[in-house]
Amino acid sequence: MSFDNTTSALPPARNIPSTFMESFRSWWAAGEKEAAASEERLLRRLPFFRSVSSVPPSPVDGPVIARSERVPLLKPKHYLNTLSIKSTAPSPDAPPPAVLLHGYGAGLGFFFLNFHTLAEWASTRGTSVYAVDWLGMGRSARVPFRIRAKRGDIAGRVYEAESFFVDSLEEWRERAGLEKMTLIGHSLGAYFSTVYALRYPQRVHKLVLLSPAGVPRDPNATVPSREMLDRQVTGEDGVVAADNSRVAALEQEQQAEKTKESFGRRLLTHLWEEGWSPFQVVRSSLFWGPMLVGKYSSRRFGALNEDDTRNMHNYIMNITLAKGSGEYCISHILAPGAHARMPLVDRISALTIPVSFVYGEHDWMDPRGGVTSIDNLKAAGNDRARMYIVPRAGHHVYLDNARAVNKLLLKELNE
Repeated sequence: MSFDNTTSALPPARNIPSTFMESFRSWWAAGEKEAAASEERLLRRLPFFRSVSSVPPSPVDGPVIARSERVPLLKPKHYLNTLSIKSTAPSPDAPPPAVLLHGYGAGLGFFFLNFHTLAEWASTRGTSVYAVDWLGMGRSARVPFRIRAKRGDIAGRVYEAESFFVDSLEEWRERAGLEKMTLIGHSLGAYFSTVYALRYPQRVHKLVLLSPAGVPRDPNATVPSREMLDRQVTGEDGVVAADNSRVAALEQEQQAEKTKESFGRRLLTHLWEEGWSPFQVVRSSLFWGPMLVGKYSSRRFGALNEDDTRNMHNYIMNITLAKGSGEYCISHILAPGAHARMPLVDRISALTIPVSFVYGEHDWMDPRGGVTSIDNLKAAGNDRARMYIVPRAGHHVYLDNARAVNKLLLKELNE
C-alpha cells in the first residue's frame, strides 16, 4: 500500500527536556506551527499519507490516500481537525465509515498505531476511515467554552457541555457527507460517542467504546490520578471476552491502587474533582511546562520505541500548551470521584445498535459499568452488546496493545 510520497522534510522532534533551558526552548518554540509538525511526524508513518506540501493524487497512488484538513463548521472560526483515509476505489456496497474519537485533552495523533490496520480495512471494503479532534481539543478550533446553566442545574450543565461536542460532531458529519458511521471512541471520547448515538441514533451504525469514561454510577475503584502516574504496560496477547473472573481481577487491582494512593495521587485527584484541568497546571508553569509533559509522556508512553516516545511527547506538549477550551467541560460532566453526573449506565438502554465495551487488563476505568450496561441493554431487548478485556494494557488500550486492539477492531468492523 505504498507509493512515492514527495513531501518536504520535517525537522526531527525535539528531545524530551531534562533541563530548564531545554524546557524553556521547547516552550518558546511551541505553537500551531509546531503542533501541526508534531502531528504530521506521527502521520508520516503511513506511506499513503499526503501532507499539504505533497503533490496532488494520481491514479497510481494506491488503494487509499490519507489527508489532514480543517473541516469548517457554520460558526466563524469553528473547525474540526480531521484525518481522512479514503479508498481510491469506493465500493457501492461499502460498510459505513469508521470514525475514531480521542479522549480528554488528547488528539487524533494518539491513534497513530491503529491507522495502518484500519486503512487496510478501508482498502479491502472500499470505504473510509476518519479521525477527528473534538472541538476545543487537539488541533481543532480552540473556541470559548461557556456554560450558561446555574451550578445547581446539573441536567442543564451536563446537556450544555455535551452539546458543545456532539452538536459539532453532527455538523462535521453533515459537512463530510456521511449517512451513517461506526464510532470508535476512547475514554471521554467514548462517552461523547454514546451521547451522540443517543441524540442522533439514525446516524450511528455501531459503537466501539475503548475504556469508556462516565459509565458507572459511582466507580469507587476509579483512580483518575493513575492517568498521570501509571507507567505504560504493553503486550501482544489477544483480546479475550470479559467473563466474571477477569472483571473481578481488574476490580481487585483497582481497589488495591485506591488503598495505596500517595499524597501526590490524592492531590491530583483533588484538583481533578475541583474542576482543575491538568493542562491548566502545565500552562501555568510556563517555562517548566514542557518538562512536566515530558515526565508524563516518558512514563506513560515510555514502552514505545525512542522515536515514537519523543514524537508523542512533542505532540502532547504542543496540544497541551494551546489555548484552553474544550478541556473545561470536565467539572460539568464528571462529579467528585471522577464519575459522571448523568451516568451512561442509566441512559444507554435506549440504544438499539450493537455496542462493544473494551477495557485494558490494568485499566483505571471501572468495568462494572460496562457489565451493568450490557445487562440493561439486554433487558431492553438489545442482545447485541458485548465486552472485552485487552491483556497487558492499561487505559490507553489502543496504544498499549495495538496489535490485539487492531485485530479486535477489524473483527468489529467486519461483523
